Amino acid sequence: ALPEPQRPLDLPTYAFQRTRYWLDPVKTTGDVSTAGLTTAAHPFLGAVVDLAGSDGTVLTGRLSLKSHPWLADHAVSGTVLLPGTAFVDLALHAADETGCEVLEELTLQAPLVLTGTTAVLLRVEVGEPDEDGRRSVGIHSRPDTEGALWTRHATGELGHGSTPGVSADAVWPPAGAVRLDTSTLYEELAAAGYEYGPAFQGVQAAWRNGDDVFAEVSLAEDQHSDADTFGIHPALLDATLHTALLTPGTELPAPRLPFAWSGIHLHATGATTVRVHITPTPTDSITLKITDTTGQPV
Repeated sequence: ALPEPQRPLDLPTYAFQRTRYWLDPVKTTGDVSTAGLTTAAHPFLGAVVDLAGSDGTVLTGRLSLKSHPWLADHAVSGTVLLPGTAFVDLALHAADETGCEVLEELTLQAPLVLTGTTAVLLRVEVGEPDEDGRRSVGIHSRPDTEGALWTRHATGELGHGSTPGVSADAVWPPAGAVRLDTSTLYEELAAAGYEYGPAFQGVQAAWRNGDDVFAEVSLAEDQHSDADTFGIHPALLDATLHTALLTPGTELPAPRLPFAWSGIHLHATGATTVRVHITPTPTDSITLKITDTTGQPV
């Protein structure tokens, strides 16, 4: 017997909706040794090139908000910027690659703006050593698009020297220090133009003793797995500076970012929680001492 005829189904008059479940691919460095390069072993860098005919070195990489989405949490007046602390960490890595122990100085010359649409290529160039073993360092970037021009973001000097001892504060928090209210710190910073998202909201507590500020700062938990891959995680180092803006009874200043660093020694890597001691200087700068929770220098 033949089956009974069925009533045809009505098809929708609108276009079918399709949902895509595949992840967008993220470019990786792969095995750079096949191109005659050495792996850079840094989250922002892919390879190291020793220049022929000289003792200079170039470190290369590629950076985007897709590969490192936590960087979108560092915005100033609505613009996402690579934090200055990232340039510091790049220079420290270049120092380690070339046998230097100290970032003697680093001056930021132009911000690196990050967008959600275009990746940037990075170049960290280290010069030949002079008679004292010092090397110049420069950090450049350009959009990863055909014909884009390079921008110089930072220049500085790498050097040698014994690592100075860092004495821990005998009592923590220091005796006589007055606790500061940090419960609305990041709301106040946002109102002033410092728009820090969760990855950069590291201040846990702060105290003031005279002009000095003391703070406890922690890296966001979802960034802990990356802590060992940096010299010091840029989000953690950036957050150590936030309490320098705390001055009771005064309004926060318009966005002003650090543009010069000097005498940077890296004692240890992998820190996720630190203690910070900030001392202002007469030259409108600060001295920053960072230790771990046991008092060991970072």
